[in-house]
Amino acid sequence: MSLRVIAGSAKGRKLKSVPGDTTRPITDRAKESLFNILGGDVIASNWWDLFGGTGAVGIEALSRGASFVRFSDLNRAPIETIKHNVEHCGFDSEADIRRADAFVYLSAEPDRTFEYIYIAPPQFHEMWVQALELLDDNLGWLAEDGWVIVQIAPGEYKRSSPALRNLEEFDQRKYGSTLLVFNQRKQSP
Repeated sequence: MSLRVIAGSAKGRKLKSVPGDTTRPITDRAKESLFNILGGDVIASNWWDLFGGTGAVGIEALSRGASFVRFSDLNRAPIETIKHNVEHCGFDSEADIRRADAFVYLSAEPDRTFEYIYIAPPQFHEMWVQALELLDDNLGWLAEDGWVIVQIAPGEYKRSSPALRNLEEFDQRKYGSTLLVFNQRKQSP
């Protein structure tokens, strides 16, 4: 799959893929649709690309005007790929790239809040459920009006759903083999 930045200051830049098949890059169609949904709210926002992979989603956010993106991944190959792609697009000063276990990180004391937390873990391991439940228990990571966006295969959603007390799903969008699930803080009655 050829990866590229779709719009903004780095439009057209090609992104390097992670060697092997351990990541699930978002398709251009799903990525473009996601950012069409978000529109101008991306400008000056803070993001956390939790299972960073290639960094394509966070880099797209930066290209479209996000102020800051934290990229995290557990494995060395994705981290090196993210570093290359961020540097290639000229976003070094707006990016924080960390090699870390997402679940340990989500359990820790938050060091900042994010308007958007993007979760796209390896497929069919139910890691998205665990990540969402940890965020639900530690809402300090998420801005009051923030969104948690989960990218999974549609079949993953049918197999299991998280037990949430503080977050609620408010939308789903399917683009071929990609399902985007949108969550936010539960609204007070």
